[in-house]
Amino acid sequence: MSKRKSGLNVHGIILLDKRLGVSSNKALQEVRRLFNANKAGHTGSLDPLATGLLPLCFGEATKVSALMLDDNKRYQVVVQLGVMTDTGDAEGEVISEQPVPAYTLDNLNACLQQFTGEIDQIPPMYSALKHQGKKLYELAREGITVERKARRITIFDLKLLPYDGVMPVEGSDHIVLDVWCSKGTYIRSLAEDIGHALGTCGTVKALRRLEAGQFNISQAKTIEELTALDEEALLASLIAVDKPLESLPSVKLSDEQATAIHYGQSIYHHPIDINSTHLEGSVRMYHAEVFLGLGEMGLDGKIAPKKLFNMTVQ
Repeated sequence: MSKRKSGLNVHGIILLDKRLGVSSNKALQEVRRLFNANKAGHTGSLDPLATGLLPLCFGEATKVSALMLDDNKRYQVVVQLGVMTDTGDAEGEVISEQPVPAYTLDNLNACLQQFTGEIDQIPPMYSALKHQGKKLYELAREGITVERKARRITIFDLKLLPYDGVMPVEGSDHIVLDVWCSKGTYIRSLAEDIGHALGTCGTVKALRRLEAGQFNISQAKTIEELTALDEEALLASLIAVDKPLESLPSVKLSDEQATAIHYGQSIYHHPIDINSTHLEGSVRMYHAEVFLGLGEMGLDGKIAPKKLFNMTVQ
């Protein structure tokens, strides 16, 4: 795509299959350069060790990125038992090695059941959470450990998968898990906690994100695949800005209503069909098939503009 000094107003979402060894920000900047986009952001970082689904938002789509952070996620993780590192994954320094006690598949599945449902999890020191204004990983790199409060998360499903084609046998030091979890879940902490529950320790050896909200890894493209696209195909690969908001009800506005919303004024919405009656809460607003943004509808049918979108393309 031709370069312009000022960049382009590109609006939409790209699903990237992030490769191993690069940070989420570096991956974002690589794709951003392909589009020469003015504005871009991602929806929850993946560590350099991790691969898989990384939704990238461009232009007005960055306004929905915060909402996408709340999405449930699904991962496939390889846990190495008997080893603990300072970072909770294979990139860190080994700080403890313990024997792996003999266990059966029944023992292992019973252990996993303990971590299914709502559980309390202590975030790792190597995380972006803040303590007194400083990120925890910055403190960790200085050799400082602080007390962290446990947070309530939900593991919706936790399944054991084959490793190298076979299920783990007694005493195996590697297990593979399919984890479907809520926002705020740290897979590194989960790996450590499972290791402790088995009478040893554990760390993440490999991690791949498979799902984020409604999006699946099967929809994602690698940086190589995106680079190979011409300008038309690259723009066609963008997912609509309002796609992540599909679960919200939609309303169609008249010319007059759309103008009022544009100027920040509340409007009364007169439902056109039964699907738009008795709405309350956040709604998607459209005018002439164009997505205008999000509004907040009260019981009286009055819509107040909440977050407006400007889909102008440069």
